[in-house]
Amino acid sequence: MGKNGKQTPPRPRIELQGGTASPEEAAAIAAAIEQFIRDTAPPPVAEQRINPWVRASLYENASIMATSGALDPDNANTWGDGEPWGR
Repeated sequence: MGKNGKQTPPRPRIELQGGTASPEEAAAIAAAIEQFIRDTAPPPVAEQRINPWVRASLYENASIMATSGALDPDNANTWGDGEPWGR
């Protein structure tokens, strides 16, 4: 099943403040920190795959419901048929 949007944390902004490093050294330090963040990040979670047979049956049921009129708000009840039970 899919997720409602990607829920990833915001990427941190890496800055060096108050140092005596040259711009090249600062860029190298920032690149090393970014590489460390990428290397130590948890692996992405694989999406759960639905069984192809279950997926086909869900689609088939949806098409049966649509063609039988069960999805018609004027015709549908709890059981999906137009005949009320117990009357």
